[in-house]
Amino acid sequence: MTLREQIITALQGEGAHAGFDDSISGFDPRLRGKRPPGSAHSAWELLEHLRLAQHDILEFTRNDPGYAPLDFPGGYWPKSPEPPDDGAWDRSVEAFRADLRAFCDHVADESNDLLAPLPQSSSGASILAQALLTADHNSYHLGQLVMLRRLLGNWEG
Repeated sequence: MTLREQIITALQGEGAHAGFDDSISGFDPRLRGKRPPGSAHSAWELLEHLRLAQHDILEFTRNDPGYAPLDFPGGYWPKSPEPPDDGAWDRSVEAFRADLRAFCDHVADESNDLLAPLPQSSSGASILAQALLTADHNSYHLGQLVMLRRLLGNWEG
């Protein structure tokens, strides 16, 4: 397996833990905005945080000319623990998946030097560093999502 393939596998969350699709599959819509006792976040908050952060890192990594960093930390979290409408969950899921595909495509593109410092990075971060940051961030919060589902009695895994 090449380095690019290994990075894509990490981004997709395949390996030692539940990936994105497994973590959200069958999630009871009535529980998406609930915070069980002891939980700082609802499933909606975690899903939106995953989407917002991944999108931000992707746009930074691709050096999108329209990129503007989100306010930290508020810009990375939804305003409410509950989805704003019935379609918000599905829109967020699809946007997360689209950005994940775009990130994987960016990593797979052999014209991109994975190790070169990104010109827009003040710390010298590379595509590799940003991809690993994204994989790490996603796996952390997917673990939280699975734990939240367990607390809500909505996990079969």
